[in-house]
Amino acid sequence: MSIKHLSLLAAVSAVSAAALLSACGSMAPMASMKPMFTQDGLPDAVKVPAGNKVALETVGVGEITYECRDRANAPGMAEWVFVGPHAVLSDRSGRQVGKYHGPPATWEALDGSRVTATQLAVAPAGTGNLPLQLVKANPATGMGAMTGVTHIQRVALKGGVAPASECSPATRGKKEIVKYQADYIFWKAA
Repeated sequence: MSIKHLSLLAAVSAVSAAALLSACGSMAPMASMKPMFTQDGLPDAVKVPAGNKVALETVGVGEITYECRDRANAPGMAEWVFVGPHAVLSDRSGRQVGKYHGPPATWEALDGSRVTATQLAVAPAGTGNLPLQLVKANPATGMGAMTGVTHIQRVALKGGVAPASECSPATRGKKEIVKYQADYIFWKAA
């Protein structure tokens, strides 16, 4: 190949590479193409009121501890009682951004900011799943991701209900751990 042909080939390659890079640069990143969380299809009871916007979407994967205890107002009977959760909160890309634990129910970001909340409503989420939930956030402690959170929704549930194993006065005090997964959607004032 002559020097003239090599120069021409190099020029064509450079123009092709520039065109390809330009085309790629004008494409939106994959993450921005994914639609934001929507409340469409959720029961009205667990929808966040107008005037709020999604601030953070997380997936919580963890476990819930239950304990066999005396049933309130039913002497001689026992039932599984929710003791507390422990879950890792990850963003939509799978990167850990915090944790969820309790009691009291506490959502904590890796930056140290944390929030507790008061339950406003629940709605069924299917057999074997914890219910959908809407909570009103208390003022956050610490500055960071949880600062300004107004509401938290628990949606897309898998598992977490009380165990099916025996709970009777004879097994009182027995604890069991149940796996679960849920999306926790954090909202702030718009």
